[in-house]
Amino acid sequence: MEQGIIKHMALFTLKHPLESEQTEKFLNDGENILSEIPIVKNFEVLRQVSTMTNFDFGFSMEFKNQEDYLAYNNHPNHQAFVEERWKKEVERFQEIDLIKKV
Repeated sequence: MEQGIIKHMALFTLKHPLESEQTEKFLNDGENILSEIPIVKNFEVLRQVSTMTNFDFGFSMEFKNQEDYLAYNNHPNHQAFVEERWKKEVERFQEIDLIKKV
């Protein structure tokens, strides 16, 4: 597989109302928990504005290489967030992983 910076994006819609405290807490907690993982670079919380998709939010981050991306997936903070929050609060999602052309 090609090596390079991996841009990982998770587009999602929450079960909570769009402008609710629960939504704000989920987005803030996601940013705080996931961006603290040392190999995560350029973490962003994004709000959808296009009418071309039906997802409301996105988390975007970068990894130096495939090894860091795999380590992130197995990191205890990521695993706990997925089990304790993501699986309970996300209605639907799509993940996109792209390698940046260098």
